[in-house]
This record gives sequence, structure tokens and C-alpha cells, in this order.
Amino acid sequence: MARIVILDAAQASNAVSALADVLLDCVEGGASVSFMLPLARQTAEDFWHAVAQGVAAGDRHLLAAYEGDELVGTVQVVPAAQENQPHRGDISKMLVKSAARGKGIGAALMLAAEDVARQAGLTLLMLDTTTGMSGDRLYTRLGWTMFGQVPSHALMPDGAMSDTSFFYKVL
Repeated sequence: MARIVILDAAQASNAVSALADVLLDCVEGGASVSFMLPLARQTAEDFWHAVAQGVAAGDRHLLAAYEGDELVGTVQVVPAAQENQPHRGDISKMLVKSAARGKGIGAALMLAAEDVARQAGLTLLMLDTTTGMSGDRLYTRLGWTMFGQVPSHALMPDGAMSDTSFFYKVL
């Protein structure tokens, strides 16, 4: 089973290359996670440097899944920035390397993210995912409620249109 770690800012900065490996693997595998093909390694690393800065600023929590010494997955809990939503947060960039899928790593990351959210005082989480992909099944299995779908909401990495499903979970 994977080991889940909450990364502090220094750990996040040190893990940028490994986090970029996960992001590149997922995007190259067709995951619609805000990036298009071809995804340059520098772009992936710049993204994770910005995430590490967000961790340092207290704007997000970054979790990583390790199999042995290899970082194989990640997820972020991002508390809402709006003053009238101190109870709410978003799940962002839930990613697992293709070679590590099917081992319960995604579920372990999500359950750990929910725990982090509770510890941060959050009582409502939201996320979105590509309709019909494995995320739909994972989130439903973990007790998340789908509350809508938007057609042609985002592009897949290859440029094809994709629908997006929106989920919430009351903690």
C-alpha cells in the first residue's frame, strides 16, 4: 500500500521534479487536468513550483503518495478564498501515475485529503472531473455526490471537447 504524506513547502519544492513526472504521465495518458499536449517539462515544473509557493503561503495543502521512494500520486486541498465560504474547499489535481493505478492509491489520497480538510475546519468539499472517466466511479464509490454535468466544459489534452461532472461531499 502507498504511503500518503502531507508535504510542507520545503518538501513540495524538493519534490517538484517527481510531481512533474506524475503530471506529465497523466497528461500524456489523456487526463484533462488543465494542460494540453505537448506538455513541456518546464511548464509542468513551473506549475509545481507555484503550488509549492501556495503551500508556503498557506493557500493549499499538498499530499503525495509514495510507493517505496517513488512519488506516484498527488492531490491538493484548496480552501475557498471567498470570505463568505470559510467552511468550503476544492479538491485539485488528483493524479496517479498510470503504472500505479488500480492499487487503491487514488482512494487513499482522497480519504487523506478529506482528513486534511476536516483538520483545517472545512465541512464541504467540491471537485470536478471528466465525465465518464475513472474519477466518476472513484468519487461516487467514496460517497461524493454528483450535482451536475456541463457539456463541452473543457478540452482533453489532444484538443477534443469533453464534458465535466461536478461533485461535492459534506464532511
